[in-house]
Amino acid sequence: MQLQDQRLNQGKIKTLTMYNADDEEEEINAVLRNDFVFNIDESLLIDPRRVLVRRLIAEGSYSLVYEGEFESKPVAVKIIQPMKTSAVILEHKEKFQREVVLQSRMKHVNVVKLIGASVEPAMFLITELLRGDTLQKYLWSIRPKRLDLRLAITFALDICRAMEYLHDNGIIHRDLKPSNLLLTDDRKQIKVADFGLAREEIMNEMTCEAGTYRWMAPELFSKEALRIGMKKHYDHKVDVYSFSIVLWELLTNKAPFKGRDNITVAYAAAANNERPSLENVPEELATLLQSCWSEDPALRPEFTEITKYLTNFMHSLWPAEMTPPIVMEIGEDLEDSSHVTKKSDERMKKRKSSSPSFLVCFDSCLSE
Repeated sequence: MQLQDQRLNQGKIKTLTMYNADDEEEEINAVLRNDFVFNIDESLLIDPRRVLVRRLIAEGSYSLVYEGEFESKPVAVKIIQPMKTSAVILEHKEKFQREVVLQSRMKHVNVVKLIGASVEPAMFLITELLRGDTLQKYLWSIRPKRLDLRLAITFALDICRAMEYLHDNGIIHRDLKPSNLLLTDDRKQIKVADFGLAREEIMNEMTCEAGTYRWMAPELFSKEALRIGMKKHYDHKVDVYSFSIVLWELLTNKAPFKGRDNITVAYAAAANNERPSLENVPEELATLLQSCWSEDPALRPEFTEITKYLTNFMHSLWPAEMTPPIVMEIGEDLEDSSHVTKKSDERMKKRKSSSPSFLVCFDSCLSE
């Protein structure tokens, strides 16, 4: 493992050298700078010797995820690469710290629970372990068969409730896609995971082209070459666009823009306003999709509205009484199931519905 990490690290140095040979020494020193001081609450830090790492279950662009054990309980262990903290680049240290801090504040039944983190001698975080696999792998396993419509809408509502919770608390996920959605062991519930690109929403410009091209909102993609880290103005509605592509996959179990590479897909969505086909999608849901993937972010509904619309759709097909989900405010204990999130009045005033005639409100259903 150490040899592999060393080669990976050398590859990054070589890439930087080719990128700008004149500033080679300065760039390499910046990448390998080890003076970063972590600012993570001590209550979140755990002794790495208490964590057992077992089999590899997932691999990301800068991390490996293992099934493990902590205090005799099964957990997921996300280890940042390279294995030694001193070899991790500054950008990834900042990203890791932001992920830990943000996820530690999230207490919701549809958000993967953070258990703790370690910064030395390796950087890793541990979360609850979900054995139902990712939504992406599950859809692949049953393709070309579609999900049962009721199950598809149930999954969509799980995602909506989690995203509504995040947005109400000023957090943008920025990488909503099937591989970041985990199924519970019985495969009846979805939890949102991987907050590596999540951040608090601010009024100023934020890093553009954050996320994965196939699910990326048009406003995040630039048709012109951009410098790494360049910023643009956008808001939480980028998550609504990503959700629309996920919802389309739940309904069709097809790959969006199959046969095209990711860059081509992003360009087609941004420059040509192309979207996946709505053939064989129920009319009511096709209308919702068109609203959610609107080119103009201001015309996309809030997740609060989407939740109400899908709830109404469920009631129209299956009139049985539906129990509203338990939603807890950031900072509340998971055990306090009696608490329901109080939305920020100031934030909600800024998020006016752009299509009140389209999304019908069912306050009585959600407030029982």
